Amino acid sequence: MPDYAPGTPMWVDVSSPDLAKTRAFYDGLFGWESQVVPDPQAGGYTMFFLDGKMVAAAGGTMSPDQHPAWSTYICSQDADATAQAVRENGGQVVAGPMDVLGQGRMAVCSDPTGAFFGVWQPQMHRGAEIVNEPGSFSWSELYTRDPERANEFYRRVFNWGIENSDMPNGMKYTLFQVDGRNIAGGMDMTGMLDESIPPHWLVYFTVENADDAAARTQELGGKVLDGPHPTPMGPMAVIEDPVGAAFAVIQFTGES
Repeated sequence: MPDYAPGTPMWVDVSSPDLAKTRAFYDGLFGWESQVVPDPQAGGYTMFFLDGKMVAAAGGTMSPDQHPAWSTYICSQDADATAQAVRENGGQVVAGPMDVLGQGRMAVCSDPTGAFFGVWQPQMHRGAEIVNEPGSFSWSELYTRDPERANEFYRRVFNWGIENSDMPNGMKYTLFQVDGRNIAGGMDMTGMLDESIPPHWLVYFTVENADDAAARTQELGGKVLDGPHPTPMGPMAVIEDPVGAAFAVIQFTGES
């Protein structure tokens, strides 16, 4: 994967209160090889590799109250300037910007509707080295109860193009674009998900077979929350790993 254009989702990691359990689950599901970063300052941060290339990572939760979750990091040429833009447009900067062991400069933010995301200014670490292949990150999707407000926020902060389209079920789907290229999606979660579920970014991983991935999930101690069911891009399922972090898998076919 070449360098990511500013505004492009470039990295994903999962927070976990039990990194050993998390490593075992994802290594078993996707065939990843997990390697703990040796620097004590990294706090057990674990890199996941596929065919020798970085695909994702896992880090410990910061407090007992932090819910395990997958995070999407968006590429920035200047994390401090992006953080300021977040504040100016109604979002919050939860942590940072901060330097990360010479690997990059990052901030953790939330949009005005409450969805968390990361900002990453690359230095040594330049993002996922494999994407869109089986076992790798392929898509991030925003679920929010105020899509108009969220879309305007991301347009202003990251200069994203916005394209809305009608879905077969009567709902609308938003495509976020960088230089005319689709880089992420978004949906109105009102009435679709329980009110207790907050706005969030859902991370997708490509798999060769969604049914097999769902079955393997259960063998490894995870849960299938939804699906597999057909989508215009192929069968997909929403999964919860053994420590409670949710993500999606999709088998790309290009068929309904």
